[in-house]
Amino acid sequence: MKVAVVGATGLVGGEILKVLAERDFPVTELLLVASERSVGKQMEFKGKQIKVIGMQDAIAAAPQIAIFSAGGSTSTEWAPKFAEVGTVVVDNSSAWRMDPSKKLVVPEINAKELTKEDKIIANPNCSTIQMVVALNKLHEELKAKRIVVSTYQSVTGTGVKAVEQLMNEREGKEGEKAYPYTIDLNVLPHIDVFQDNGYTKEEMKMILETKKIMGDDSIRVTATAVRIPVIGGHSESVNVEFEKDFTLDEVYRILNETEGVKVVDDVKNLQYPMPKDAHGKDEVLVGRVRLDETQPRTLNLWIVADNLRKGAATNAVQIAEYLVKQGLV
Repeated sequence: MKVAVVGATGLVGGEILKVLAERDFPVTELLLVASERSVGKQMEFKGKQIKVIGMQDAIAAAPQIAIFSAGGSTSTEWAPKFAEVGTVVVDNSSAWRMDPSKKLVVPEINAKELTKEDKIIANPNCSTIQMVVALNKLHEELKAKRIVVSTYQSVTGTGVKAVEQLMNEREGKEGEKAYPYTIDLNVLPHIDVFQDNGYTKEEMKMILETKKIMGDDSIRVTATAVRIPVIGGHSESVNVEFEKDFTLDEVYRILNETEGVKVVDDVKNLQYPMPKDAHGKDEVLVGRVRLDETQPRTLNLWIVADNLRKGAATNAVQIAEYLVKQGLV
């Protein structure tokens, strides 16, 4: 199994390598691919040093799977070229997510839709992934009508430069900035670019991707995405209105039966999900589960996950695992 990791030198790329090693993915040859300025750099995988190569060399090697985490413009240009030589691309960018001809996959929910014809597979937005993992089984049993989500997102979602900005500000140092304002001791209600409707691109990703992954355009979704000075994971306050009546006992049963979810909800002992507890883990943590007392059949939840792991790297590797297990590569 020849596997390429495109964008191997970035934050998510490094996490993909970690997850491939941890999950003992059946790699016989690993191709580390990055931009020209990183070509020739040495990186470690399972105790071996591997040299970073460029796109053309990677395509010439015709890997069975290429996991991309190199941004939308890179994916738009290069993913089809990998697909032309028979490689299945699992892409972390937003380039292909809303393309009607491409599958948008969270393995616990809709991997069964994948076929041998799917050569470019989209990995959803990190914030969307953790929310739909927590909500999809509830939706299947209780039918979600409307979702209101506010996010509290880690600076790691922006990348290395944002982490450095936060740490520089914390230490009182000058340095390159990823954000237009100070992030330390501050909150920015602004992730990605603003759209004509006043929402940011990140908010619209959550709205549109949720419907596509859960396979239901009737679900009404509205989002506010916020960057906070945290490293380790994204948090979400989610309010969901359902069509069917339910009890909290039913909700806990469904959540406890949901693959990929861990319920952390014991307020008497101050147990609830926090980013520091999600860091380095693949589970989506769910807590603060309670009824919305202002209207019927409505639930509040607090959802936390490591955005670099389940929100990106782990989800992509799980897709690759499914492809191998089902003989689709």
